[in-house]
Amino acid sequence: MIIGIPTEVKDDEYRVAITPAGVKELTSHGHDVLVQKDAGLGSSISNDDFVATGARIIDEADDVWAESDLVLKVKEPVAIEYERLGAHQGQTLFTYLHLAASRPCTDALIAAGNTAIAYETVRLPNNTLPLLTPMSEVAGRMAPLMGAHHLMRAGGGRGTLITGVPGVQAAKVVVLGAGVAGMASATVAVGMHASVFIFDRNLERLRDVDHHFRGAVETVASSQHAIEEAIVDADIVIGAVLVIGAKAPKLVTDDMVATMRPGSVLVDISVDQGGCFESTRPTTHSDPVFKVHDSLFYCVANMPGAVPNTSTHALVNATLPYTLEIARDGWQAAVRSDAALAEGVNVADGHVTYAPVAEAHDLDYRPLSSLLA
Repeated sequence: MIIGIPTEVKDDEYRVAITPAGVKELTSHGHDVLVQKDAGLGSSISNDDFVATGARIIDEADDVWAESDLVLKVKEPVAIEYERLGAHQGQTLFTYLHLAASRPCTDALIAAGNTAIAYETVRLPNNTLPLLTPMSEVAGRMAPLMGAHHLMRAGGGRGTLITGVPGVQAAKVVVLGAGVAGMASATVAVGMHASVFIFDRNLERLRDVDHHFRGAVETVASSQHAIEEAIVDADIVIGAVLVIGAKAPKLVTDDMVATMRPGSVLVDISVDQGGCFESTRPTTHSDPVFKVHDSLFYCVANMPGAVPNTSTHALVNATLPYTLEIARDGWQAAVRSDAALAEGVNVADGHVTYAPVAEAHDLDYRPLSSLLA
């Protein structure tokens, strides 16, 4: 199979969808790997690094898309890439898609008639998300760091040091969601000596959190009233809520933000899925924050893109086994034999095959099984 890796074109996105080690695995199995020129530079991977493990360097993105049976990306296609989606009939796209938050991208994939498999909805029988987990870990660990930076006066905040000092209280950090990203956020915030409160609706999960942190965080059963009370005097609020493949629920309204301390910071890790704060809108690393009332919102839609060397290697470690399956067997045979991968198919043959995406955009839903018969 011919596998193509184009350069990411989303604003401030420096990751790449393959590493030299990944190229070596694919080429050693007989596949041809095309990497767009300079695609890896943002992740500190040179063209020569890719060539040394068997890749061919291609100058133009159009050629990578047109020649490839399988395209690997990091982020969902953006508008300038939509016309490339139909350049190779029968092509499979394997990337983060977050389609429930983007009707234009969904429409473009439907029109292309190819197959789009989303990293973030590949789901194991134990309900874990193996391809979302590494980036959730990165974004989760970054969130308190970004919150701490913008909490400082130079970052636009109230001028509070997250760690506190002897005789002065540490910052109060509220984490909404006790999944992978929320736990990663809480871990770093606790390590920074913040006063940490973590919310979740699942009481059994909160018991696990309490045991994990040995009482170093406050666990709170999530409700609108509990969140309202907690954020009034919070310095940093981290939104880490995930509904698999669907839009995130809005947990923090603008009226609630109005009650918060001036100069407080809200970090929305859930922005890729529409965000869990009412006024969330995607921002970029070069322009990361905006004000709502007297608080700062940090809503960068590709947080791990700020640490691309770490993120790229973590991502490819997770995606490569699935990439090898698709390349070896083709997408249809691969999803027949791997139920977790089948969960990742969001669009195929011009149909939406993932119910939460169809529901988000009021589109017709076609069960994947009907296309595999």
